[in-house]
Amino acid sequence: REAARSSDPGDCAMKNEPISTLMQVRTETLSADDTVEAAETLLTQLGLSWAPVIDDGGVLIGVVSKTDLVRFHLDKRDPVATPIWRMCTYRPITVSPETPIASVARSMVDSHVHHVVVSDRGAIRGVVSALDFVRTFL
Repeated sequence: REAARSSDPGDCAMKNEPISTLMQVRTETLSADDTVEAAETLLTQLGLSWAPVIDDGGVLIGVVSKTDLVRFHLDKRDPVATPIWRMCTYRPITVSPETPIASVARSMVDSHVHHVVVSDRGAIRGVVSALDFVRTFL
């Protein structure tokens, strides 16, 4: 007989690995002054569901996701006249590249978010989405 597999996600061998082993290094960012229309165009062209938003100095100020954009349009706001900083989600979860995968997953679940920015000394090093976690099991 085969041993029963554990259904406890805490048993995953990767849980103590650093998030840098899972993150997407190629990161597209949006400028805070980009219009909502420009942000939507970029996300669509690149096949992305979200992106970090940075200010003129390259400092992370928020993130914008397709969910944020749907809410924006439901409010019938003008995507041509609205800069992305007016509708992004401020103060996103950020973690260092060394943060254990399990800790990042717990933060995402506890905060009900699907996206995390990986940064080191204020510089964006990568991004992680809930989909990245799913991909590890395929």
